[in-house]
Amino acid sequence: MWRKNMSSLLRASAKAAILQPLQSSSINPASAITPFNACHPFLRTSLKQCSMTLLHSREYSSSPAPEAKSEVPIKSDGQAVASREHQLGPTKSGDKPRVVVLGSGWAGCRLMKELDTQLYDIVCISARNHMVFTPLLASTCVGTLEFRSVAEPLRTIQPAIGKASSSYAFLAQCTGVDTQNHEVHCEAIVEDRIKDRVSNWPFKVAYDKLVIATGAQAVTFGIKGVEENAIFLREVAHARDIRSRLLYNLMASDTPGITEEEKSRLLHCVVVGGGPTGVEFSGELSDFIHRDVYFKYSHVKNYIHVTLIEANEILSSFDMRLREYAVRQLTKAGVRLVRGVVKDVEPGKLVLSDGSVVPYGLLVWSTGVGASKFVRSLQLEKSPGGRIGVDEWLQVPGVEDVYSIGDCSGYLPKTGKHVLPALAQVAERQGKYLAKTLNGIAKAGGGRAGSASDLPKGDPFEYHHLGSMASVGRFKALVDLRESKFD
Repeated sequence: MWRKNMSSLLRASAKAAILQPLQSSSINPASAITPFNACHPFLRTSLKQCSMTLLHSREYSSSPAPEAKSEVPIKSDGQAVASREHQLGPTKSGDKPRVVVLGSGWAGCRLMKELDTQLYDIVCISARNHMVFTPLLASTCVGTLEFRSVAEPLRTIQPAIGKASSSYAFLAQCTGVDTQNHEVHCEAIVEDRIKDRVSNWPFKVAYDKLVIATGAQAVTFGIKGVEENAIFLREVAHARDIRSRLLYNLMASDTPGITEEEKSRLLHCVVVGGGPTGVEFSGELSDFIHRDVYFKYSHVKNYIHVTLIEANEILSSFDMRLREYAVRQLTKAGVRLVRGVVKDVEPGKLVLSDGSVVPYGLLVWSTGVGASKFVRSLQLEKSPGGRIGVDEWLQVPGVEDVYSIGDCSGYLPKTGKHVLPALAQVAERQGKYLAKTLNGIAKAGGGRAGSASDLPKGDPFEYHHLGSMASVGRFKALVDLRESKFD
C-alpha cells in the first residue's frame, strides 16, 4: 500500500512538472496555494507540486464547458485547431438561472460576491483569474508590497465558482454578444509562446442575465509609439514589468565603460499623466530612490531621477490647496514636474509638442482611461465617451436581460444624469446595487431569460461621492472630502 501511494504521488509530481510551464506570466497563483506545513519535509515538495497541478487544471484550463472535449486536434503542419465550436447551452427548467459576468474588476467581483448562489449559477469570463486591488498597485512596483498582496483569486471572492457544479470562471475574452439568442461568443486565452501552434478555442455561453463589466483601457490619444514603448499601470503584469525594468536599468547603468549620457538615460524614470495613479507612482518611486537606491546602489545614486509630465494641472479633480500641497511635496522629494504635451514616443526618448526631447530608461503612461475596443465594437447604445449606455437601473435600453456596470458603462443623456467618474468606489457600489436588484428579480420569479420585463424595477441607482485620496510619498497623502456634484 505504501509503495502504491508513493507511486501515485510521484506520477502526480511528474504531471505537475509537465504542467508547470503552462502558468501564465500575468497570473500569480501563489496566493491560491495552501502550503502543507504539517507534512514530512520529504513529502512537502511533492505535495505542493500536486496542489499546483490541481490549481492549473482548474484555474487555467482552456476547456470552457463541461461538455467540451479535452483533446485538441493538431493539423498536419503542427497547428492546433478546435474540432467544433463548444457551447455552454441555455439553462433547462430544472436548473438555476445563469448570470454571465464579463470582467473581474471592482464592479464584476462585487457583483459576484453579493449574488445569491442559491438563486443563480454564475459564469465569469475574464482574461485573468483574480481581482486586482488597484489603489495599491503602485506600491508593488518598488517592493513596498508583494504582488500577491494586491491580487485576490475569484474563487476566494465567490467560492461557488470553484464548488458549484454549474458555476465557472473561464480564462477567456468575449468577442461578441448575441442579444437575440441570449449568448456570448468567446475565445480562450492562449499563451504567446504557443499561439503559433494552438487556436483560441472559440466557444459560446448562453445567459439568462448578462452583466458587462469589462472595465476600460488606457488612453493613448493616438500618439505614435506609446503602446510599443510605454508601460501602463493597470495590471499585476504591468507592475512586474516596471519592477523588472527598473532593477535591470540600475544594474546595467553600473556596467564598466558605459557613457555618462547613457547612464543618465537609463536612470531617468518618466511618468506621463498627473492623475492619482501618476502622482502616487512618482511618490513611491521617489521613496524607493531615497530609501533603497541611495544605500544599495551608491555608484549611480546621483544619476537616477524622476520626471512627471502633465499637460494641465496635476490632480485636477482635487481642491486647489491640495494640488499646491502635492506640488510642494513632490518637488521636495526630488520629482521634476514638467507641463507639456507628448507628441511622439520613440525607444529611449519622447518628444514634446514644443520640440524638446526627453530621454528615458523607464516610461510609465497614466493619462486616464477610455472605452475599450471590445466595448466600442458592441452594437449597443453608447453614452458620451463611447461607454455602454445604461438607464437609471444600470440596464442597457433596447435589449433584454443585459446590464453594464463599472468603467465600461455610463448614463445615457436622456436619463438627465452625468456620466459617473471612472473610480473604484463607483464600480464597487454599482456591483453591490445590481446584485441586490438581480437577487430581488430572481425571488420574484424573473430570473429566467425574458421573464423580468413585467416586474417592477425598484429604486434606481444613486451615487454619493465619499471623497478622494492620493498618496504623495514620505507617508504623506491628500484627502478631498468634498461631495461630488454627481448624484
